Amino acid sequence: MLRKRLIEQFNLRSRLKFDVEGGRIWLDENRMLLVHAKALAAVRHELFDTLGPRRAQGVLMRMGFATGRQDADLATKLVGAGNDYDVFNIGPVLHGFEGVVKSEITEAEIDWEKGSFFGTVEMDGSWEAQCHIEQYGVGSECACWSLVGHASGYVSQFFRRFILFREVKCVARGDDRCVMVARPAEAWGDDAFLDNFKSAEGDAPFRELEAELSSLRGRRPSRRASGRLVGASPGFRTAFDMLAKAAATPITVLLLGETGVGKEMFARWLHDNSPRADGPFVAINCGAIPTDLIESELFGVQRGAFTGAQQSRPGRFERADGGTLLLDEVGDLSLAAQVKLLRVLQTGEVERLGDDRLRKVKVRVVAATNVDLKQAVAAGRFRADLYYRLATYPVEIPPLRERKSDIPLLATAMLERLSAVYGKTFLGISDWALRVLQAHHWPGNVRELENLLERSVILAPDGGWIEAEHLFPDGPPQGMDGVAVDRHGHVGAPQPAGSDVDRLLTEGFDLEAHEQRLLRLATDRAGGNLTRAARLLGITRRQLAYRLKRGGGE
Repeated sequence: MLRKRLIEQFNLRSRLKFDVEGGRIWLDENRMLLVHAKALAAVRHELFDTLGPRRAQGVLMRMGFATGRQDADLATKLVGAGNDYDVFNIGPVLHGFEGVVKSEITEAEIDWEKGSFFGTVEMDGSWEAQCHIEQYGVGSECACWSLVGHASGYVSQFFRRFILFREVKCVARGDDRCVMVARPAEAWGDDAFLDNFKSAEGDAPFRELEAELSSLRGRRPSRRASGRLVGASPGFRTAFDMLAKAAATPITVLLLGETGVGKEMFARWLHDNSPRADGPFVAINCGAIPTDLIESELFGVQRGAFTGAQQSRPGRFERADGGTLLLDEVGDLSLAAQVKLLRVLQTGEVERLGDDRLRKVKVRVVAATNVDLKQAVAAGRFRADLYYRLATYPVEIPPLRERKSDIPLLATAMLERLSAVYGKTFLGISDWALRVLQAHHWPGNVRELENLLERSVILAPDGGWIEAEHLFPDGPPQGMDGVAVDRHGHVGAPQPAGSDVDRLLTEGFDLEAHEQRLLRLATDRAGGNLTRAARLLGITRRQLAYRLKRGGGE
């Protein structure tokens, strides 16, 4: 009865989505796999044959521990600010919902203040015990090791304390059912058992062998390029390899790409990995400075050159002497400035405004633009001789929509940096949130991704997951919903003719009035908890609050 109430109360079935066309299954924001139990049994058997019983047991426990932590986070999210015991009890319900085992907490001694749990859990229909019997027959030891790991991970994550389960009865050794008992790790007094939850030292040779094989196959063990450039997609690798080949040379590089693709980051990497790394890196946005000031900014000004020039000052070329100068948005330069820029590139000398003295500078120029310079030349807006001078070594940086496989790497790297800036820690980005990120078109490219993540770091709870509603408070892109499972277990079952929905659509139908009734009903059913009411309706809390306010219901 408790199981059925929790399934209905937290609307678990509606959180299971099948994206058949996309080949994905989601449980809330976690990607799930519908896998043959016999296939898992074969992998389990392979672990036994390859690692031996003891090490295989540890691997299975640690794998289960990781899945248990994921389910604990999901349970906490589902219940929100609800009853603690509901959060705790939904763990066994989730495990059964996932088709792993039917389990029930039969004894529980809980100290919520101290975060302590002593208890007993009984299990029926364990897939692990079943496959163990099929492969090895009834033996003398318990066999539900991944289930033990799952329960341990779930409770440990929930209580924020290392609490471990141990199987004391198992059908794989002839008992009538499988039973686990739990207690805090220090209460077990069995170091050999605790070692199952730690990575064994014996795993090191396998990791070294894997790294060696990867090297022999020509694969890079690291997923990141040096510095803050992050990516592994073919488009990124092509651009980065071009950049890397130019780093040790003095050649002028032209970075091409849409706004927000990270042209300045590429320029900084080029400087940091060049012989000029100890020199200054100076950047100027040519499109952000008024036309009548751009020359003085680039080449400097001598005192008295014009009204207001009360002292002499060097331009960006002089300040970048011995280092690198980034001319960002170079396509926006005026024709007059283009003439002087070309002269500096040809002679290596600058002349300040109002001065007749030439100053020698040794600067590596990197130009960047989102303008099609060839078209600008054809239209007479950009000098052809300057174009050919700058375009000696063009590097095309692909837009983010063409390198979506890099989004998880970029998002993870940005989250690490932003977490430190805002003093918050996170478990990571949920599977569903990553899926939504990869479905977005990204008109603003990498800069837009960074802005979304910065907002999500502010909105997401400290110590939790970055989820889709933190990235896109107004809802994910259209077509990202998938097909839900109804209360009868049917996937995407159509409404029968003459249903309640059909009967609503009559003359005089008032959509706003019916919407407000539905919002109030969900809020009443959730006991006034807007977060829980929003989950019942399949929208975000912010959307619910806005609609209630619009209808005068809050």
